[in-house]
Amino acid sequence: MKNILIIGMGKFGHHLCENLLELGNDVMIVDSDEEKVRDLVHKVTNVQIGDCSDPAVVDSLGVNSFDIVFVCIGSNFQSSLEITSLVKEKGAKKVISKANRDVNAKFLLRNGADEVIYPDRDIAEKLAKECTINHVFDYIELDDDYSIYEINVPREWVAHSIKALNIRQRYEVSVIGIKNEEGLNIMPSADYVFEDDDHVMVLGMSADVEPLLRKIR
Repeated sequence: MKNILIIGMGKFGHHLCENLLELGNDVMIVDSDEEKVRDLVHKVTNVQIGDCSDPAVVDSLGVNSFDIVFVCIGSNFQSSLEITSLVKEKGAKKVISKANRDVNAKFLLRNGADEVIYPDRDIAEKLAKECTINHVFDYIELDDDYSIYEINVPREWVAHSIKALNIRQRYEVSVIGIKNEEGLNIMPSADYVFEDDDHVMVLGMSADVEPLLRKIR
């Protein structure tokens, strides 16, 4: 459990807050518009109404007491930049700021952000990949080279074990999970025998996974 501050309660800030609360974190939220925080008043640890581009408001928050400070200002980049810089200057341990463009991210990183997130871009890329590649049920990009794919089990794998197929050496991917009616099996043993209705989670480079996808019925 962590102690987290969210500045800016637009749609993304709301979703972030709800998910952090579900995971058991203590969350404080801040926005200059009272209407944007009204529905969360009885869910979060604390609510403040104020403009965090004002140093006095930031001082009142005690940003150095939070494990993470999220700056979720999407519509006004100048305000996002000022707040990111200010909370870091006031002692925030880790600042994660929301950006819409690469050029914005560069300025945020130079002015106090420890990390920059692109929720709209990341969701769009993930959805595009899932819709474009046949037989992909889920897709998580780890970096520019490696990703995790949830795919149908290839026909030729059914009734054979991971060891017998020599998957790592033959296909240059690693099986990190199996999902079926019985649930999720993380890091299955080499003796696991694939069944016809399995979804397989493989980790590998896109260039290695794509030939595998062509083998799926």
